[in-house]
Amino acid sequence: MNIVCLDMESVLTPEIWIAFSEASGIPELRRTTRDEPDYDKLMRWRIATLKEHGLGLKEVQAVIATIDPLEGAPEFIAKLREHVQCVILSDTFEEFASPLVRKLGYPPILCNSLEVSPTGEILSHKMRISHSKLSAVRAFQSINYETIAVGDSYNDLEMLNASKKGFLFHASEKMKAENPNLIPIDDFDSLYEAIMQSL
Repeated sequence: MNIVCLDMESVLTPEIWIAFSEASGIPELRRTTRDEPDYDKLMRWRIATLKEHGLGLKEVQAVIATIDPLEGAPEFIAKLREHVQCVILSDTFEEFASPLVRKLGYPPILCNSLEVSPTGEILSHKMRISHSKLSAVRAFQSINYETIAVGDSYNDLEMLNASKKGFLFHASEKMKAENPNLIPIDDFDSLYEAIMQSL
């Protein structure tokens, strides 16, 4: 039995925080897990930056509503799910993910949540569990699934390295050079074929 574990942002959808940076005119919010491996540190900084600019959940959700999946991503997911179970393992938040998951055809997703004040201020982020992607992969393996993982950033490396096959998708040249054991792929057709060959 196999299950494919997919990162969401930069793999299936554009980066939410980059889109929000462009929409809000706050260039420093372009930082992602490609730039900062410590996700907790990155989120604390993002939340502080939102507060500094008087922005909250409503403003972020308004931008997310305008984001479409990467070209070919919904078709890739639909085609893959005809042959193998898939799950999105993301460090994003329930409050952000819903419209994107709908546009992807409602694949299952495991992610985190936000603590939000009654006025809509984002107060903090709540990680479901530490090392959430690795923990999910290990949990699937504990019930006799072999995992195939797809990601692009530092926060994906644990799940990629723990899986029977790990694919770097749309990854930076730096990420590819630092992780020669992982298979780099840059288009959905090639990724589909590589996953199918791994089953």
